[in-house]
Amino acid sequence: MKLGVVGAGAWGTALAQLAAAGGAEVPIWAREAEVVAAINATHANPLFLPGIALSPMVRATGDLADLGGCDALLLVTPAQHLRSVLLAVPPGPALILCAKGIEAGTGMLMSDIVAQLCPGRPLAVLSGPTFAHEVAAGLPTAVTLACADPALGQALAQRLAGPAFRPYLSADVIGAEIGGAVKNVLAIACGVVEGRGLGLNARAALISRGFAEMTRFGLARGAERETLAGLSGLGDLVLTCSSTSSRNFALGKAIGEGRPAAALMADRRTVAEGAFTAPVLQQAARAIGVDMPVVDAVCALLAEGADVGAVTATLLARPLRAEGA
Repeated sequence: MKLGVVGAGAWGTALAQLAAAGGAEVPIWAREAEVVAAINATHANPLFLPGIALSPMVRATGDLADLGGCDALLLVTPAQHLRSVLLAVPPGPALILCAKGIEAGTGMLMSDIVAQLCPGRPLAVLSGPTFAHEVAAGLPTAVTLACADPALGQALAQRLAGPAFRPYLSADVIGAEIGGAVKNVLAIACGVVEGRGLGLNARAALISRGFAEMTRFGLARGAERETLAGLSGLGDLVLTCSSTSSRNFALGKAIGEGRPAAALMADRRTVAEGAFTAPVLQQAARAIGVDMPVVDAVCALLAEGADVGAVTATLLARPLRAEGA
């Protein structure tokens, strides 16, 4: 199975490196001409994945048509750009969604956008606790590979699996997507806790209560509880809520330290998807009657410039309730 990668940021480059590990040529599309030149000339992507020597079998291109001979495409562009990219990808190859988010303006999951623009196209979702630099360096990693077609899922798992990369199959595409989207928002909240110096007790509580919010929302949208408690939900949540290697956690930490959210988001070359997902998730949750107070708090900090101390006090002052309620 020939794989191509759409998007040469850190995660896309790491996936191309993974796919090329067996000696197969892997074409990767990059928007930036300097990234194409660097990958092809020096076998490196210093702009997005510095310090990693890439396989010479990773070949970059600025023309999406060059990926037309692939059997499957790993779509690793930011969630808010998926729609425009789908309009340009070659017809035919199966699509593997690797971006995590909900589309602003429509509230659509990435699989919803594929169904709308590419009806009937074979589809899978790759999600889980994955820092790009660790995957590219060959460190042990496990992910969820969700696919409604068991044969396609098996073929993709066999193609991507390696000595240090272990895909676990699932049929729950919605659950895998929701876990990846919601954890980005919760990671911002945990970053705020870190930046504000609120302590490890507070972070652990926030991860636990955030997971409860993720579960309520996911179940209401048709996800399976087991998926949300697995690698693409709880696993990814724990990872991204614990390290500044997470763009979302780093954004929240800077907010907690007192820096303005608007200036931080304008200044970032890489995308903290949680900042875009938060208001869309808040609206979607309210529409179906799901209570997500941590998400509401993140939205207040991002859009309204609310004081961190006041937002924290509001969360702590909520009425007492049973933990499972």
